[in-house]
Amino acid sequence: MSVEKIKFGQLPDGRQAHLYKIKNQNSFEVCVTDFGVNIVSIFVRNRYGERKDVALGFDCLEDYFVNDGMFGATVGRNVNRISNAQFEIDGKTYHVPRNRGKHNIHSDKEHGFHKVLWDAEMIGENAVRFTYVSPDGEQGFPGELKISVLYTVTEGDGLIISYHAVSDQKTLINPSNHNYFNLDGHDGVKIEDTEVQILADYFTPVDPDVIPTGEMRNVAGTPMDFRERKSIGKDLLGQDPQLLIGKGYDHNFVIRDPHCGVRKMAEAFSKRQGILMEVYSDLPGLQFYSGNTIKEICGKGGTIYKERSGFCMEPQYFPNSINTKTFDAPVFDAGETYQATVIYQFALREEMTNDK
Repeated sequence: MSVEKIKFGQLPDGRQAHLYKIKNQNSFEVCVTDFGVNIVSIFVRNRYGERKDVALGFDCLEDYFVNDGMFGATVGRNVNRISNAQFEIDGKTYHVPRNRGKHNIHSDKEHGFHKVLWDAEMIGENAVRFTYVSPDGEQGFPGELKISVLYTVTEGDGLIISYHAVSDQKTLINPSNHNYFNLDGHDGVKIEDTEVQILADYFTPVDPDVIPTGEMRNVAGTPMDFRERKSIGKDLLGQDPQLLIGKGYDHNFVIRDPHCGVRKMAEAFSKRQGILMEVYSDLPGLQFYSGNTIKEICGKGGTIYKERSGFCMEPQYFPNSINTKTFDAPVFDAGETYQATVIYQFALREEMTNDK
């Protein structure tokens, strides 16, 4: 195991950003920068012994200053949607940026957690802890929030992301990571052939603005049924109203056993590479996004990313839960600790295909 710290570029104010390469004995490697705690690369060996980088991202720091697609981003304070860009806590209304029509998505895409320089500390030979203090009123959220995110690489080819946050006022806390995966490699084919299983019997349907309606709908008989593994593309281009709204999958799934701690949520598999990724977390929901609106952009190694070049699996509290009475809202009292764990576990599976 090893952690390597290298220079990754300078911010406009002259501060130095770094890239941390966390690697195990199997050459499984996660590269993450202290600028925004953005995942830059995840290297996994395929069945042919080749190292594949399965995370979409950029080669240089300057591209992360823009990063409209939020590749690899640590999103905070709140991931996903907030209807009408406002919410109420104890009778007081708070306003956040309107950056999705009249609504809010991912708190602040221009000045969010993924656009600030975090403090970083290497922990042993296999982990890096990133910390940031978000001042009271930043992005419109109440309270000074002290947050840390610990990235740990295991000898078993797992990435563990551990969140810890405390505010000095009652506030909303719902961070997540917005990494885009392509298990055929970030420079590989589109993700339609990737097979996915999601351990959910219900999903939360959305209105025309992609805001959950508050209903929890059974997945049976719908394209949202991933209880058995199927390819992302199998139902993707159907005429289901929910798929038409999101131009594909952009939905939250109600994962089974929400109160039992860390449990398996989902898996994704590339038959071409033999790479399996399992997702575990103690959070209640999983946002599955099939990269429907990725704008054409030049990524690592000159690769042109476009729609469905990658997919996201984001454990989190349900979208707009702060404004939805039927959902558990991630509101924490002053001094109350927010803690969450997310694990992306990689392995080889010996299902074969004629394609390489």
